[in-house]
Amino acid sequence: MKVLIIEDSTSLRRSLRVGLSNLGFTVDDTGDGSEGLSMALAGNYSLLILDLMLPTLSGTAILKAIRQANKDIRVLILSAKDLTEDKVDGLLNGADDYLTKPFSFDELHVRLLCLMRRGSLNVNDSSINIGAISLDLHLKQLKCGGTDANLTPNEYKVVECLFSNQGKVISPEKLSEYLAGQYDAVAKNSIEAHLSSARKKVKALGFDLPIKTKRGFGYFVESDL
Repeated sequence: MKVLIIEDSTSLRRSLRVGLSNLGFTVDDTGDGSEGLSMALAGNYSLLILDLMLPTLSGTAILKAIRQANKDIRVLILSAKDLTEDKVDGLLNGADDYLTKPFSFDELHVRLLCLMRRGSLNVNDSSINIGAISLDLHLKQLKCGGTDANLTPNEYKVVECLFSNQGKVISPEKLSEYLAGQYDAVAKNSIEAHLSSARKKVKALGFDLPIKTKRGFGYFVESDL
């Protein structure tokens, strides 16, 4: 498992590199934002540990560029910025998890393991098709009649989780974990807001998003279309 660390603290970067290498990870690292973005875009990394406050290019800018490039990489933000709005911004910009400094290395390790497990799709194809609606798992796009619905990262994640679990009712708690990680939570009304926005975007293209609510239990995909 290849991990990239973009962190400007030399001592912390060295500590993470040694600790993760001892656990069997293959680790590359840099303390420069621009170099880190180049490495992330060019390398075949499964996990990225990303600081927000970096020289030459901010962690937020790196995160946005990675998501715009549709890189299939799990991102854990590791930052001293501990305000709720900082965490929300990081997750909405496409991060998979957020851990504040100071932190326990054991917790960091567990979070990385959770990211490696969470969201893996048991499908053999690169897309999930329901009628004229197609979820492209490689490009991270929801296409309606061949047109991209332009979902935000979190809107996409909600749809991806539900589409990849057809035949199951997914609870708000499970969706929250899929969006924010095991140790954080996304409120149910936020999940509803992401779904509502996705539905409107699909409706604007002349289609209906096949996601239904089972009151008191959660959400499911109506695939018989």
